[in-house]
Amino acid sequence: MELFGCGTALVTPFRADGAVDEATLFAHVNSQIDAGIELLIPCGTTGEASTLSEAEWLQVIEVTCAAAAGRVAVFAGCTHNATNVAEARVKRLSNIPGLTGVLTANPYYNRPGQQGQYEHFKAIAEATDLPVILYNIPSRTGANLEPATVLRLAEMPNIVGIKESSGNLVQITELLTTAPKSFRIFAGDDALALPVMALGGAGLISVASNVIPGQMAEMIRAALLNDWATARRINRHFFRLMQAHFWEPSPAPVKAVMNILGRGSETMRLPMVPVSRATRHKLETLCGELGLMVHSEAGKVDNLRVF
Repeated sequence: MELFGCGTALVTPFRADGAVDEATLFAHVNSQIDAGIELLIPCGTTGEASTLSEAEWLQVIEVTCAAAAGRVAVFAGCTHNATNVAEARVKRLSNIPGLTGVLTANPYYNRPGQQGQYEHFKAIAEATDLPVILYNIPSRTGANLEPATVLRLAEMPNIVGIKESSGNLVQITELLTTAPKSFRIFAGDDALALPVMALGGAGLISVASNVIPGQMAEMIRAALLNDWATARRINRHFFRLMQAHFWEPSPAPVKAVMNILGRGSETMRLPMVPVSRATRHKLETLCGELGLMVHSEAGKVDNLRVF
């Protein structure tokens, strides 16, 4: 599978009453594709998947696939800490038109060892014919998927890659230098995108691209073409924004920025809450400094600067 470039871990927009906002999600997907994003991930961490009911989880994936209409790859988040539940859920995804594959993270809370994680991911992959991208995010799950275990899993024909969010460049480098060339390794942290790309990564699955899809797509495309001057220029300009999205627990900051730029509500699902007033003020200031908005006399966003 030819998977390269910048993907977006999509936010899930909610209406004021807490329901999934299908219209805003549909428009968001279209704007992502129009800006050059090449991979979409609905129902991941940024999409508040752990707060969605099963019906809502399917709803978000179906809307994303319908909006994408086959133009880009769509890998649906499908994570659970009970292996049998994860297997059952991945089987339900097989009937969704336009779905490319699934992304599945370490089983959280249980904190299984390497053999337990191997058996977990193996069972999920065997339960579907869809391509599978592993997702290693130990800061949220409490379990780290080590390179040796990833290499064992890469032997399965439909496990095609990994989103690596360990933040451990030594570990990521080990994986990049030992995995089969056909196995795609994506940076899972915006701030580490260029180091991972320089070491041979296939791309980035980004939070920041919810806000600046064109700029993030251009940065990753430049890195893939060894145009490091362009890649570094974009990274330098927007690095503070990449960090700002984690000033408070994600995805509250990125939803706040999208709201500041007039692109949707910052409604969250408990236990997640919107950012504090102080953080929102800092985000507004940062957006202005980065040239992301031009204010009208009424104080509303009426234009976005293209970097």
